[in-house]
Amino acid sequence: MSNTTTKRLTSADLFALPPSKKVDRWLFQGELRESKVTKRNPNHAAAVMTIGVLLGIWLAKQPKPRGKLYGGEAYFRIRQDPETNVGIDVALATPEQAAAVKKKSTFVDGAPLLAVEVLSPNDKHQDIVNSIEEYLDCGVKQVWIVDTTTEAVTVHRANAEPVMYTRSQELPGGADLPGFVCQVAEIFE
Repeated sequence: MSNTTTKRLTSADLFALPPSKKVDRWLFQGELRESKVTKRNPNHAAAVMTIGVLLGIWLAKQPKPRGKLYGGEAYFRIRQDPETNVGIDVALATPEQAAAVKKKSTFVDGAPLLAVEVLSPNDKHQDIVNSIEEYLDCGVKQVWIVDTTTEAVTVHRANAEPVMYTRSQELPGGADLPGFVCQVAEIFE
């Protein structure tokens, strides 16, 4: 019986890999994860953009210093030991995180206040569950899982039951996003 130890990778290791148009890569607790590149459909892309616009309007009204929105699978290193480095559809970084991003940065360091994931056809249920748990364990205040098929948004917070908001309801930002509210239907129009 051999005792094999797998080397934990770092963000530097991840970004040193040659680019690939065939797989998405990320680190999950120091382990390299890969999946076939997700083919995003128009409903996915529209939901990502609409959420970004709605959050952007809200963010512009917040007092300075304010956080910063990132989209398009922006990489965040949400855990340092072992490293977890994930691409997030839409994320709201703290003012401190945004200020630390330099022109040559390859990721935002730390857990964002909000992580929004819009489900894709190839997403696997267990992968989504693992991601939600990792986000919350690393300090993300809210995780929104957006389902364009059912037109619902499920909000996850640490130490709380998930809450699903449907097309006919308002999606509140709560204490983490004070004053934010939108009609769920707006996301899918």
